Formats: sequence, C-alpha cells, structure tokens
Amino acid sequence: MLLGSSRCAFLRTILSVSSGARPVKGVVFPFAREWLQPAACPRLPADADFPPNATACTLDAPRIPNKHRKGPVDSLAASRVHDAIDSTRPHPARMYDYYLGGKNHWQADRDAAEKVLAVAPEARDMAIVNRAFLTRAVRYLAREKGIAQFLDIGTGMPTSPNVHETAAGHVTNPRVVYVDNDPVVHAHANALLTGTGSTKIVLADLRDPATIITAASGFLDFSKPIGLLLIAVLHFIPDEEDPRGIVALLRDALSPGSCLALCHGTADFHPAEVVGTATAAYDGAAAPLVLRPRDEVGRFLDGFAVEEPGLVQVPLWRPEARIRPRDLEKIGMYAALAVKD
Repeated sequence: MLLGSSRCAFLRTILSVSSGARPVKGVVFPFAREWLQPAACPRLPADADFPPNATACTLDAPRIPNKHRKGPVDSLAASRVHDAIDSTRPHPARMYDYYLGGKNHWQADRDAAEKVLAVAPEARDMAIVNRAFLTRAVRYLAREKGIAQFLDIGTGMPTSPNVHETAAGHVTNPRVVYVDNDPVVHAHANALLTGTGSTKIVLADLRDPATIITAASGFLDFSKPIGLLLIAVLHFIPDEEDPRGIVALLRDALSPGSCLALCHGTADFHPAEVVGTATAAYDGAAAPLVLRPRDEVGRFLDGFAVEEPGLVQVPLWRPEARIRPRDLEKIGMYAALAVKD
C-alpha cells in the first residue's frame, strides 16, 4: 500500500484537505493563463469506504479505476524521507498550490501563505509566471534540443499541463521522473500524473541527490541527454546544506547535451521589511525560504553553458507575449536554462 499506511487512515487524512481555496485573482500575466488548467479529478462510484463526493485526487493510486488511467504511471522506490503526513506544519508545495488557487492544502498551509500574501500579494503572480516558465522551458528542451527525458525535482502538486504533457507535443514517448518529498504530493502525483508520456513518481528529497539518481536510473537513461528541472526548489535549501554541491552532484550524473532549467527566488526586487516578513512565514514550514541575489543564483549554473537570454527575471525568459515594465516590478524570481558541455 502506498506509503505503508492503511487505506482508511490515508483516506481520512487526505480527505481532510479543504476544498475552500479561493480562485486566482488579479493575474497580471495573460500569457500565463494557457496552462492554468486544474488536473481532472474523476468522481468515484459510491462506496462504503469513501466519503460522499470522493474523487481520484483524494485516493492512493491502487484505488483509481483503470478507465481513469490514460498512460503508464508507476512509483519508484522511496528514499529516506519521512512519509508521515503532518497537517499542522506548512509545506512549501502545498503553500504553492494555494498561491495557484488549488485545493490541496490544509489550514496551516493557508495561514502561512496568507502571511506572505499580506505583505507580498504578488506572490500569486510569481507562482503563475513560474509555472508558465516551466511550460516554456520544457517546450524549448523538447522542440529545440530534442530532449525526451526529464527529471523534475520538487514537482509540487499536479497542475496541467504537466511536464510529460508538454513534452509529448514535441517528442515521441517522453519519459519523466517526478520527485517530491511531500507524501501528499506523492499520493496526488500517483493518482493524476498520467497521460501521453510514460512517467514515474519518486518520494525523495533534493537534499539526497544520490538516492534520486539511483531511483531515476531505473527508468531514465543517464547515458543520453536529460532535462533536469529545478523549478522553485533550490531556495528551500539553506547554504549549510550545500545546495551548490547538490546541483554539482546532479550535473555530474548527466551526460553531455543534458540541460538544467531552474528558477530561484530573490530579494533583489523587494524592500527588506517585505522580505523579512515573507521569509518568516516559512520558519515553521517543512523548509525555510532562502532568497538569493542574482550572482549567487548564477553559481548554480557552474559547469553549464547558459542559453540566451541568460539569467533573467522569470517573465523575460523567452516570453510568448509582450512584457510590460510594470509586469516585472515585484517578480522576485530568476530563471535560466543551461546546457552541459
């Protein structure tokens, strides 16, 4: 059974997630709306074991009827992460889901996210442009670089189009390994990350890159180019845990021609009092928020050749619509894509 928990206990925990999230409002970036489609959550037949209106989003993968599975999805060996679900402690993935207007979060996640939004309401816009960057980066990697394998670490809650859906529009039979350290994300990913591409789900932590590489090697071919996706995840690794060393280990496992797509939070565009309040909201979360200046973010790209337009604010990375100056004023995220020689 997924995560070693009983079905009924797992259902009780997952189904405690509130469905009362408010929708995304005031989106500044119209070019980002193309991907913001909630993943389908088919309702299940009435069952004594299920509460009313239960959907596939709330269940572990073995209970999803085959007719709702559109492609091969499997779960690789879990690593040394703690698989207990703690609804009292905010998690960045569930806070991010709240920013996006999703429903997969608890009160603790909402409370922490609202502290951020109280001083930086543009956090919602940053989440949206971040997801839009992911779509553009995967499209570029598949269409321009011919990459058909992806390792997405810190995948977060499923939000369509997911990596395999985007890649499938440009390469044949893409293979994607999704990695996250949140057992709730893991459960939802097992239930929903199906589609044209072949996918695997790994419950693992970025701070344990060796385990991730070992697990992914059972599915991805590391002798061929891979798209490594580190989207809004490195800013949850403090300096004392050596994030640059983690990226270097992942880089060294990749073959020449592989690519790194990353985006990272920064305090370069916000006043100190806003930054202090926003980062404090993550103090009690599963991971702290560590905002870094542009030159420090750039060091994660060591050993790669950075593609044009370089390391830029997220909306400026190969935009598909006109960017107005006011769209950039408070977008505290840098993005880049780089190739391993």
